[in-house]
Amino acid sequence: MKKIRPKSIIMFHAKNKGKINKGEFKMVTATRPENKVKIGPTQLLINNKWVESASGKRFETINPSTGEVICDVAEADAADVDKAVIAARNAFNQGDWPKLSATQRGQLLYKLADLIEANIEELARLETLDNGKPYQDSLNADLQLVIACYRYYAGWADKIQGKTIPINGPYFCYTSHEPVGVVGQIIPWNFPLLMQAWKLAPALAAGNTVVMKTAEQTPLSALRLGELILEAGFPPGVVNLLSGYGPTAGQAIARHHDIDKVAFTGSTEVGHLIMEAAAQTNLKRVTLELGGKSPNIVFAYANLEQAIEGAHFGLFFNQGQCCCAGSRLFVEEKCYDEFVAKSVERAKQRIVGDPF
Repeated sequence: MKKIRPKSIIMFHAKNKGKINKGEFKMVTATRPENKVKIGPTQLLINNKWVESASGKRFETINPSTGEVICDVAEADAADVDKAVIAARNAFNQGDWPKLSATQRGQLLYKLADLIEANIEELARLETLDNGKPYQDSLNADLQLVIACYRYYAGWADKIQGKTIPINGPYFCYTSHEPVGVVGQIIPWNFPLLMQAWKLAPALAAGNTVVMKTAEQTPLSALRLGELILEAGFPPGVVNLLSGYGPTAGQAIARHHDIDKVAFTGSTEVGHLIMEAAAQTNLKRVTLELGGKSPNIVFAYANLEQAIEGAHFGLFFNQGQCCCAGSRLFVEEKCYDEFVAKSVERAKQRIVGDPF
């Protein structure tokens, strides 16, 4: 293997200073998105009812493309988490949810996927307004994956099966998979609807109930999905959605003694805090999807044009707001200067502006 000398490369967005070639990313200016985007619920969804926070507090959510306030939403804290957990526990223990067969749970998830598909353009516009990602990414990437995720786990709902195990002696040995119980879920701001799907779909397919905190930066699309959850016919208390901040609502979820598991996607630093909180309370199960620092390695024999395109896609996809973004480059010394020069020119061709 040839010797590689690591160097840092600074990449940046800049206004277009040349022609955009075929196959390159280009943003298309549209009319004001606020005129086309339907703002859904701004309250908390607890026990299938939209309610204000216990404190009455609300906080603003911002359009990152313009810095303008879109609206304000209810700010949940520990008191609201308690109410949501009680609703989720009652739904898990004695509501209509445990009476449903696994096939019926799957049918509800299929119906939710169908409703998302029927409202796909509206949801994509709302995602772009609150998150800032290009509308075409929301519509043709994120929402397609969201729908596929719910349908995938809908199909698994009645296929979560145990097995019999042959052992010595006159004994019958078998395994049985059962739901964990009440699951606390905390999702990030970079893929709001997709991360919500990744958390909700498997938990519901397995028969759990959920208390979910949306990202404080991007609560709107996740709350709008709450309306579709109600329309799909999920029983009261099965899905509870809270908008709020990490140090208050998020910490309350991580430390709650009646939450059986917490699932978190976000920073490594907060992941440590959640593990600590889980250990200090009821030793709840924890699953974490945390940040990364993914490198691309470029050798001198590579096709530099293709390498630059691949590196830029890995870095700039979803505005670089991705746990697996290619945010490091190791370039062979022999082609380093040429790679940097061409990479800078490629970066200058990118257009940053109206995501619609």
